[in-house]
Amino acid sequence: MTKVRIILRQYTQGVSRKMIGEKTTVARNTVKKYIRQFIAMDRPLEELEKLTDSELERLFMADKQKEPDQRYKDMVSFFPEMEKALKRKGVTREHQWQKYISVYPDGYRLSQFKQYYNQWRHRVNSVMHMEHKSGDKMYVDYAGDKLEYIDVETGEVRQVEVFVAILGASQLTYVEASMSQQKEDFITSCENALLYFGGSPQAIVTDNLRSAVTRSDRYEATLNETFRDFVMHYNMTALPAGPYRPTHKALVEGAVKIIYRTIYTTIREKTFYSLDELNTAIKVALEDHNNKLLKGRDYSRRQLFDEIEKQVLQELAVYRYQTKHKKVVTVMKNNHVCLSEDRHYYSVPYRFIGKKVTMLYNQNQVEIYSHYERIAAHQRSYTPYGYTTVDDHLASRHRYKSEWTPENFIQRAGFIGKETQEYIMKILDKRQHPEQAYKSCQGILSFAARAGSDRLNKACSRAMFFNDFSYNTIRIILEKKLDMQEIDQQENQSLMPPHTNIRGKDYYK
Repeated sequence: MTKVRIILRQYTQGVSRKMIGEKTTVARNTVKKYIRQFIAMDRPLEELEKLTDSELERLFMADKQKEPDQRYKDMVSFFPEMEKALKRKGVTREHQWQKYISVYPDGYRLSQFKQYYNQWRHRVNSVMHMEHKSGDKMYVDYAGDKLEYIDVETGEVRQVEVFVAILGASQLTYVEASMSQQKEDFITSCENALLYFGGSPQAIVTDNLRSAVTRSDRYEATLNETFRDFVMHYNMTALPAGPYRPTHKALVEGAVKIIYRTIYTTIREKTFYSLDELNTAIKVALEDHNNKLLKGRDYSRRQLFDEIEKQVLQELAVYRYQTKHKKVVTVMKNNHVCLSEDRHYYSVPYRFIGKKVTMLYNQNQVEIYSHYERIAAHQRSYTPYGYTTVDDHLASRHRYKSEWTPENFIQRAGFIGKETQEYIMKILDKRQHPEQAYKSCQGILSFAARAGSDRLNKACSRAMFFNDFSYNTIRIILEKKLDMQEIDQQENQSLMPPHTNIRGKDYYK
């Protein structure tokens, strides 16, 4: 109405219609129409300027406020079903107009039909300006306002994040509370949303939070590796919203505003004492939200989902996604890498000895990559200091080491004698690191070929008498031929074999 006032004022000042149109950016024909109405009213400008905008609008827009005829009503009654149909892939407005005109042959032509539909759509739902296809996108975001529960053990009030996901076509919504927006919590919430919907869409639209995007970009954002692995697991595409482009995810932001008025008002009336208890209450309120009729429609989000979107979602993966962790390590000389969390060793092909490789692992599997090529995959083992080895990973000169097992060493020692076997078992039991124990055992057993089984048995017996278990102890005993000397049974058992670094009891006399 401000522009109408300017048009009338400039007209009474003698400004041409063309110049008025240029100054007000109003089409010249529209300017002429307002001027014709002003002349026909035959009322002074001063009187019109005293009117409010609403009163002025009734004067100049009276023709637009006529009671709609039956033809118009028939067309508007067709729009709700048309809106549902347009959410299906391949359905166009032209197709729907043909369907409309077949039912109402005297109806509006295509251009007017489209124009009236746009006006109806924006009037009924002023937020949703984009047309969303069934099964196409899921929009996710976090609410700005947090919820809270009371920790029973400490009495502390814990604030929690509120995750919101919404399907584009049906607007079916999922809400849950989580402890943080960190990567693990974010991916778990996204997966819970997919399980709630019973399928996965073609794409997921996220904000530029660090749990999903490493580097934001207007044209192509860099995804967090774990989140990228998650969307691939469920056969989706990630579409991060452009930086400073809230319109890219307006649907989920609108959903957040709605749950403030619905779910939040219900939740904040109660007190909760655990995160699970809070989420249980959210689920109850969420069902009421999804089953409530949409404004201006005779159907709910749930009904619309069951009708147009449920059947077009992709099937979910058989197994739930497990978050993978990343670690860069160097391949050891025995062509194994160590997963420090479990202190367990996994083999890689021997040609990668000394090179940096990347370990990706979850609860069940360990994968090893070199320059984006997977070079090894193993079932994860939680046995500390254990080895998981694939024989094909070993060079021919190293393959004999794949037989380094406790059972193998004990068996070989048994062929030499019971003293050697008992000594080997003690070493295997006392050494913390298996590779250290295996090397000691291999060295001790090698003395059988050089000194003979009899001497090795006696050396092991003497070392056990002094409770000393190491490769060097056996070596010194054999080198100094102490195995050929009788052990004085009256000697204190703490007596050690002679050694250049030990002063002996005579030093202190």
